Amino acid sequence: MENKLKGIEEILLMGPGPSLTYPKVYEAMARPTLGHLDPYFIEIMDGIKEMLQAVFRTRNSLTIPVSGTGSAGMETVLVNLIEPGDPVLIIINGVFGKRQLDIAQRLGAEAEALEFTWGKPVDPDTVAEALKNRKYKIVSMVHAETSTGVCNPAEEVGELVASRGDGAFYLLDTVTSLGGMEVDVDAWKVDAVYSGTQKCLSCPPGLAPVSFSLRAVDSIMNRRTKVPNWYLDMSMVANYWAGKKRAYHHTAPINMLYGLYQALYLVLDEGLEKVYRRHTRAHERLVEGLEKLGMSMVVEPPYRLPMLNAVRIPEGIDDAEARKRLRYEHNIEIGGGLGDFAGKVWRIGLMGNTARPEHVDRLLKALKTII
Repeated sequence: MENKLKGIEEILLMGPGPSLTYPKVYEAMARPTLGHLDPYFIEIMDGIKEMLQAVFRTRNSLTIPVSGTGSAGMETVLVNLIEPGDPVLIIINGVFGKRQLDIAQRLGAEAEALEFTWGKPVDPDTVAEALKNRKYKIVSMVHAETSTGVCNPAEEVGELVASRGDGAFYLLDTVTSLGGMEVDVDAWKVDAVYSGTQKCLSCPPGLAPVSFSLRAVDSIMNRRTKVPNWYLDMSMVANYWAGKKRAYHHTAPINMLYGLYQALYLVLDEGLEKVYRRHTRAHERLVEGLEKLGMSMVVEPPYRLPMLNAVRIPEGIDDAEARKRLRYEHNIEIGGGLGDFAGKVWRIGLMGNTARPEHVDRLLKALKTII
C-alpha cells in the first residue's frame, strides 16, 4: 500500500488558517510522549497556562487550552455559560458571529442577533441602543471576523456591557486576533474568550485557548442545570488543569500541548509588541503590492485586520481556477470567500510565522502571473 504521507509538499499557507508552523514547534511535537498525569508534563501544563495568561493579558486562573480546534473553543464558552431560556445578544457582521448564534439557539437560549453589514465594523452606538432595550445574560462578539477581514471594537463594546451594571457576561472570539494584534482581556472587561492555535500562534490546529473571569467561573460552578457537553464541561476540566493533585478528565493531546508550549514561548520571546508590528508591516507591504497590481481591499483602512486581508477578485478572473493555479504552479494557498462573500473575495492570511516580507513578495510575484 502506498504511503500517502510521502507525497505531502511544503505549501506556503497564506489562507485564513492554518498558518505556517514554526519549525521549532514541529521539533517540540516530536519529543517523547509523557503520560497525561506525569509530574514533568504537569510542569509543562503550568507553563502553558502562565504563557497563555501573558498573551491574553489576563490574570484569570482558568486560562487553559481546550482539546479541540477554535470551534471547540467557541462551543466551550457558550455551552458552559448558557442555560435554557437565557437572554443572549449575538453581535454579527460575518460567518463566525452567525456560528455563535447557531450554537446559542441549539442550547435553548433566547438568542437575538444584532446584525451589521459584512465588510463593515460593528457600530458601538447601535450596540448601546440594543443594550437599553433588554437585560441580557450574555453579549457576544467576534473581535477579528475571519470571513471579512474586519476588526471590531472589542474594547468599546466591553465598556458598554460593563457600564450597564446589570451583570451581563461579555464573550469574545479572538481566534484570528490572538498573537497577531492587541488582545487585552482584563482591560477590555471580557468574561469569556476563546482562540485557536493554528492562526497567529503558528501551531498546528488542534487546541483552543480559553479564559474565564472569576465571575464566569462562579456562574459555571453554580448552574441550575449540568453543562450539556461532558467533554467541554469546565467544572470538571478545570480540575485537571489546577492544583497539586490533578483529577483525570480525558487524556490530553500531549504532543500537541508540547507544540503550543513552544509556540507561546517563541511569541513571548520575540515580544508581543514586536510580533504585532511584524504583522502590521507585512500587511502594509501586501496592500501596497496589491494596489500596484490594480487590486482593491474590501475593508476601509482603519478597520482592516493585519493578519486577514479580504481582497476583491479582479473582474474576469475565475476564483477557483486562480486559486488552483496558485496552489499547483506556485505552491501557495490563499482562501476563497465565505457566505455573502463567496466567489467575490480572496482571503489572504498573514498569520504568525507566515507574516514575513519574503512570503508577501512571493505571493505578489505569483499573482502577477495569473491576473
